[in-house]
Amino acid sequence: MLQRQSYLGSVKKGLRRNPVVALLGPRQCGKTTLARQILPAADPNYFDLEDPAVVAVMENPMTTLQSLRGLVVIDEAQRCPQLFPVLRVLSDRPGRPARFLILGSASPELSRQSAESLAGRVEIIEMRGFDLSEIPTAKTDTLWQRGAFPRSFLARGAEESLTWRKNFIRTFLERDLALLGFRMSPVALGRFWTMLAHYHGQIWNGSEIAASLGVSAHTTRDYLDALEQTFMIRRLQPWHANLGKRLVKTPRIYFRDPGIFHALAGIRDQAALRTHPKLGASWEGFSLEEMLRAHQPDGAWFYAVHSGSELDLVMHTNGRRIGVEFKRADAPRLTRSMQTARQDLGLDELWVVYPGTRSYEIADRVIVRPLREALGL
Repeated sequence: MLQRQSYLGSVKKGLRRNPVVALLGPRQCGKTTLARQILPAADPNYFDLEDPAVVAVMENPMTTLQSLRGLVVIDEAQRCPQLFPVLRVLSDRPGRPARFLILGSASPELSRQSAESLAGRVEIIEMRGFDLSEIPTAKTDTLWQRGAFPRSFLARGAEESLTWRKNFIRTFLERDLALLGFRMSPVALGRFWTMLAHYHGQIWNGSEIAASLGVSAHTTRDYLDALEQTFMIRRLQPWHANLGKRLVKTPRIYFRDPGIFHALAGIRDQAALRTHPKLGASWEGFSLEEMLRAHQPDGAWFYAVHSGSELDLVMHTNGRRIGVEFKRADAPRLTRSMQTARQDLGLDELWVVYPGTRSYEIADRVIVRPLREALGL
């Protein structure tokens, strides 16, 4: 099992800086495994709220927690809403005798309680599955095809991986969403999620999807909100500065995990992916998530104008404005759209990221870069 060293380091630094660290991410991404590397599950300071006995103990969280010292881990924290006001009181004690690592999948209640009760006391770390910095270069295509969830990536074969992802989708729809506080039909949301696979990497068109499903546009927004809050979907916002042009003002939609996208799109293995019409969109989404994870930009958007010029990603990082265009091609070339975007946005650099191995400049401050090099690997 990979040790997730970057997340371990982030959590430990967060606990030195703050009384509470919230490690959030989708179910099955490895949060519990990571926490048990820091504090064993057998430790009396480890509370797993999926255990009915622990739930009973935590009905009175102040009584349970106030005498504890050192690190306290609370897994599936969203199941105990009365916990958060207690953590606020405990984190304000002189000398901070205990620090708290809370784990959770996103839910409306968890987000609201963290913002209201723990403001100024909590550091939030978002966790995902594996990324390219954690795996051998030779496994890049496996990560892209199977996705980042550890059990999917580490499966013994493509069929076992696909079976796990299908079961994950079913469990997510039938059980997890309700436990996280989302009250919607699993069947209806499953239809929406499957239809959304056709829009991966495209502009959101809620009215079109609503008409196809026979529901209201408001309902489709609720469905999209639920999938976004649970880390299944990324809604990438458009660049919004006034450039004197008719900018696209609707977000793009991406599946955050390529393996889940492939399962819903009916892509069974690497061979099927290579010949699928969504090959380019799949690689763009995979590369986009890797870029955002590696660079942790202060802001990220896409750029598009109605006249046709567009750019897949604009990042503000380390005081610089970097544009990124993802091209699944052997030797990408400069296009008029790239030139226009570079001038309109005043980019410090424009990277054309592709799956090759050689870096080269195709114009002033326009550089073709292999994906791993663009990630700093």
